[in-house]
Amino acid sequence: MIFLDLISSLLSEREPFHNIWFAGDFHKPPEFSYQVNFPRLELVLDGEYINEMENHEHAIITVIAKPGDAIFISPNCWNKPNWDTDCSVLSMLFGRRQLGLSLVSKRKGEGTFFDVQKHSIQTRSGFALDNILEALSSLARESTKKPMDELLLQALLQYSKVMLESPKDRSQNRVQDLYQGICIYIQENFQRSITRDNIAERFSISANHLSRLFRQQGHMTLADYITWVRIERAKFMLKKYNFKLNEVSVRCGFKDVNYFCRVFKNRTGSTPSTYRIST
Repeated sequence: MIFLDLISSLLSEREPFHNIWFAGDFHKPPEFSYQVNFPRLELVLDGEYINEMENHEHAIITVIAKPGDAIFISPNCWNKPNWDTDCSVLSMLFGRRQLGLSLVSKRKGEGTFFDVQKHSIQTRSGFALDNILEALSSLARESTKKPMDELLLQALLQYSKVMLESPKDRSQNRVQDLYQGICIYIQENFQRSITRDNIAERFSISANHLSRLFRQQGHMTLADYITWVRIERAKFMLKKYNFKLNEVSVRCGFKDVNYFCRVFKNRTGSTPSTYRIST
C-alpha cells in the first residue's frame, strides 16, 4: 500500500533539523482556509508547501515547508495553503472513527492537482492514539516545543503505521472503506461547491451508487449528510467568531444567506442570530 510505504519512509528518513509547525485558532480563519473539527497532520514529501497560519503568539505568519517538514493542525485551527507551487503533500485527518489519508501533488501554474490518492481506515478510539493527538494539541499552545514535538510526531506516525499494517477490522469491506473516505472528503470540503456528481466523479463511482451507499451505510441521504456537516460548522462559527450571517453562509457552503437561515432553523429549531446569543 502506498500510504504504508510513505509513512515507513518518512519515519526512516526523519532528521532533527526538520521543522514542525503548529496552527492556531485565535484569528478569524481567512476565506479558502482549511478548518475542521478533527486533528490534521500535513507532511511535505517534495517541493515547497507554502501556508498562511498563526502561531502560538497569535501572529499570522507565512510558512514555507520543505521535504521532511510537518504542519500539525489541532481541531478547529486553520491553515491556508498556497497551491501555486511544485509540491507533494501527505495529509492525515484523524476523525472520530476513521483515519483519512490523501496524497496530493501540484505543479506551479496548473489549476488542478496532477495526482490525488486517498485511503481511509477505522481508528481505535480510546487507545494511545487519542492521547498522542491530545498531547500535540496541548503542545501547540506552549512556547517551547522541542524536543517533545519531534518525539510526539514520531509516536503519531508509528501508531498510524501500526494501524495501517493491522487494520482494526480485517473483515471490513470496501463498501465501508469507500463510505468513510467520502465522509472525510465532505468534512474537509464542506465550504466548497460539492455535489453528488462531482463527488461521484472524484471517487470513480456512479452518482446512483453514491446515493445508495449513503442510504445503506449512513442511513441518510447524501444531501442530508452534507447539510449536517455544514450546519454543525455554522453552529461553531456563530459561537466562535463575529462573522456576519452572509459570511457564515458562504464559509459553510451555502451560497444564499436566506436559504442558509431557513435550513439552519429547520435543523436546529432556532435562527442563526438566536443561536448565536443563546447560552
